[in-house]
Formats: sequence, C-alpha cells, structure tokens
Amino acid sequence: MENKISIANLPTKIEKLKKISRELNVNIYIKRDDQTGTEISGNKVRKLEYSIKEAIDNGCDTLITCGGIQSNHARSTVAAGIKVGLSSVLVLRTNEEPEVDGNYLIDQLLGADIKFITSDEYSNKREEIMENIKSELLQNGRKGYIIPEGASNGIGSLGYIEFAKEVLDYEKEVGIEFDTIVVAVGSGGTYAGIHMGNNLYLDGKKRILGFNVCDTAEFFEEKVKNIILESKNYLNKENSKKINLESIEIIDGYVGEGYALSNESELDFIWNLAKNEGVILDPVYTGKAMYGLYNELKKNKFKETKNILFVHTGGLFGLFPKKNQFNFKKK
Repeated sequence: MENKISIANLPTKIEKLKKISRELNVNIYIKRDDQTGTEISGNKVRKLEYSIKEAIDNGCDTLITCGGIQSNHARSTVAAGIKVGLSSVLVLRTNEEPEVDGNYLIDQLLGADIKFITSDEYSNKREEIMENIKSELLQNGRKGYIIPEGASNGIGSLGYIEFAKEVLDYEKEVGIEFDTIVVAVGSGGTYAGIHMGNNLYLDGKKRILGFNVCDTAEFFEEKVKNIILESKNYLNKENSKKINLESIEIIDGYVGEGYALSNESELDFIWNLAKNEGVILDPVYTGKAMYGLYNELKKNKFKETKNILFVHTGGLFGLFPKKNQFNFKKK
C-alpha cells in the first residue's frame, strides 16, 4: 500500500470539540483532513496519491475525472496533477451557465480544461463521455487516465486504509481509544477505506458510522461493498483475508433537500458550530454529517458511545456559493 506519491500534508491533527462535547455529554473529536493542503485540501488527496501514481506508472499524461460544478474532488485533481506535471480534463455537471465562485473559481485559476454536461448526461453517460475524451486524447498522441467520481474506487480507497494508522498513533500518544469514527458518505470511497483500515490496523474494534449526503443508505452499503472488493485486488493475500464486508453502517435521513442543496437548519448548524468551536464545516458533506450526528445523539441513539472521531473531509470552498443563503441578520 506504499505505491503512492506524496502530496498531502500528513498526518492531519486531531482536536476536541469541547463545547458540543459538553452539550451532548460525549467526547467528540475531529480529524482535520480539511487541512491536507490548500488547493488540494480535503479527503480526496489521500485517494489521489494512489490514483495519480498508477496514472504515472501507466505512462499517462492527462487525468480525466468528473463531478458537480462545485466538486472538491475535481479541483483537487487539477491541482495535484499540476504538481506532478499532468494535465487534467474535468467533466462537470451543470444545467446552466455557472457562476465563477468556490471550487469552480479555483478550477479556472488552475487552468483546467472543463467540459460541461447536463445532469441527465451525468447520470447516464458520464463514463461514456470520459472514455470518449480518453479516445480523443489518444488520437492526438496523449494518454488519459480516468479517475471516477470522488476517486472512489479500489485504488483510491487505499488512502483511507493508511488513515487508520494515524488514528492508532494518536490513540497511543494521548491514551484515548475511539469507539466510533463518523464520516460523510458521498461516493463511498472514504468510508470503504476507513472500514478496511479498521479491519487491518484497529482490530475491527471501531464502529464506522457513515451519514449519506445523497441517494440512500442501502445504495451506499452496496457501493461500499463493491469498492472494498475492488480494493482487495491491490492488497496482499494476508491483508485481503482480514477485510470483511460486515458491519457497514450508514444512517439515512439527513440528505435534506438533496445533494449539494442546503436548508436553513443545516446552515444555521454550520454557523453555530463555527461560532462555538472555531471550526467551519462545508454545506455538502461535513455539515450534513455532523448535523446528522448531533441530532442522533440528541435522540440518545448511541448510549454506549463515549469517544467519537469525526472526519472533517474538507470542502470549505463550497461554502462561498452559499453565502447569500446564510441569514446573518438573524439574532
């Protein structure tokens, strides 16, 4: 699992959310994977370190990937590619002329080659469209490497197996043991990697809890299983045998108005957490997941839980297009 390039600032730090911990009478810590970098900030870079290494090893000169107009993954891919001398083509979903803001602004600053497609095309034809781009590049003497949405595939998820080592090192250093790790689920790869890391390095002792931010829990449970099965192809036989498909736990009910859509309660929660803890969540992933965790704890759903580690997967740039939705005049 060492066959990667090093781009991210690792290990990321862990800090306690003191006020919300007191309120809920449970210890909530946060792992700052939003601080893996600036242009490449967030969870995606852990995955890209493996995907891009494979691209380089295969003699590719161009990365091809996809996402929404405010995709954190797409922005990180372009920035990471530049650092190692690779070009990028982004296939971004939008049904209208996008405002140059947030991640899309960063994409433009980085000089990304961007292809816009509709939501319908994205749902039904994005793989075909990326394959066509790869074929066009080949005709022009270039070689493309396709990275799926969120880098959530077998090789990408290896980055979050390594994440488990950092958790173990922290536990040993400070004398704490987390019983639960919580993460937002938007494409499944980060959850899959943490689940595998739990099996390999944490003796399977942690409850790995995901909050889906789109689709359904059932959809992602199946997707996570498929990613894990694909990841096993990159592991040695001994480690592969240690990985199971059990205890995948994703809590539904906090998608809200839909993927990348925010309601007032979610935005108020992000605002209040920022004011109280000095930590800013994003509206697409971590805001929904932490909002879900908060409400589940308020309902007293996790009575045996004592020490929770929440994974901040980044996404700060995604807040800026939401600026007019915050009601800052509210007392």
